[in-house]
Amino acid sequence: MRVFGIDPGLRNMGWGVIDMDGTRLRHIANGVCKSAGDTLAERLLSLHAQLADILQRYQPDCAAVEQTFVNKDAVATLKLGHARAIALLVPAQAGLQVGEYAPNAVKKTVVGVGKAAKEQVQHMVRMQLPGVTLAGPDAADALAVAICHAHHIGPAARRAAMMRATG
Repeated sequence: MRVFGIDPGLRNMGWGVIDMDGTRLRHIANGVCKSAGDTLAERLLSLHAQLADILQRYQPDCAAVEQTFVNKDAVATLKLGHARAIALLVPAQAGLQVGEYAPNAVKKTVVGVGKAAKEQVQHMVRMQLPGVTLAGPDAADALAVAICHAHHIGPAARRAAMMRATG
């Protein structure tokens, strides 16, 4: 089963694709979508087009998106929410089930500690996906989201994804 992980960001949106065969995980691809344009609408459209292209290229069976946390800067949080909406919309438009995970749940699954540092997450992503070359911290976070989803989806969801992929 192919899992598409997304780390939402308005400037840099990380993405990662892994294959899951039983409990074995294999890296397929990762990268960062960089928004382009002067207005918020142009930047969101740019992210949408890039994610749609990646989805078309790698044909995942399911997707997962990291949830945003609310910080003290309400405007920044709202803008991040717009980017997260694109991250949820693109896989949903493709008919994929989309899982959502809090940052601490992703860290706990991948590292074993909910308050792990970015460097620890990157290290554990490299350990779980041997030979991976990370396109940057945002891509590493996206791969961590994909790994988290792979560990949390149940057998019924796996069967349903496989049926969609073969039928």
